[in-house]
Amino acid sequence: MKQKTLERWAPWALLVLSILIWEVLCRAFNVSEFVFPSPSRIAQQTIEFKEVIAGHAWRTFWVTMVGFGIAIVVGVLLGFVIGSSRLAYAAVYPLMTAFNALPKAAFVPILVVWFGIGIGPAILTAFLISFFPIMVNIATGLATLEPELEDVLRVLGAKRWDVLIKVGLPRSMPYFYGSLKVAITLAFVGTTVSEMTASNEGIGYLLISAGSAMQMGLAFSGLVVVGAMAMIMYELFSAIEKHTTGWAHRGSQGE
Repeated sequence: MKQKTLERWAPWALLVLSILIWEVLCRAFNVSEFVFPSPSRIAQQTIEFKEVIAGHAWRTFWVTMVGFGIAIVVGVLLGFVIGSSRLAYAAVYPLMTAFNALPKAAFVPILVVWFGIGIGPAILTAFLISFFPIMVNIATGLATLEPELEDVLRVLGAKRWDVLIKVGLPRSMPYFYGSLKVAITLAFVGTTVSEMTASNEGIGYLLISAGSAMQMGLAFSGLVVVGAMAMIMYELFSAIEKHTTGWAHRGSQGE
């Protein structure tokens, strides 16, 4: 019980310690707020501009969720196709890897030409940057199904489709939830990058506006808000994972 309590509070303790060190260093070296604002200055401007920040944060959040939702659908479907067939794995996986290596920020100007300035480029950038981890993990979970297990199921009369649906997909769930926790953070990155280039709303736009006005505290507030939204979604998926795939994690049976 003591170990679990320490593990639960360790991240918060580290966060508080980091903030305290940050504040002390800013005050000790008299760092200008226009260069690197202290946590107290960031908190002050967060409260001062809370309505503005909330409006931009909501825009970033729902746009990210739309792009992320599309990424889940496409990632799961592609992952299922690739992981269920050796031929598809050999043909598609290298191409998807090459595509993932392309900098997604480079797509933003192209998306602006196609869809104009607004939510279109932001949604698509969030999708493009986040679907790959989901696809890879689903494909890996299906492709690494033990041949011995598949042979036993075939002997028992199971068809290839039955093996994939009733054994392969449940076995892939831990991989799936792991990919969601990675992909959601990437989705927020994609949305923010797109908003910095092709939007007049959202946290990305707020960062550019605040930087241009030398309101560095406000800019850091935007960064904190994005990080907080990503962390909340990460913890949400972690909670869902714990309650649905606890069997796959060491020590979960004793909890």
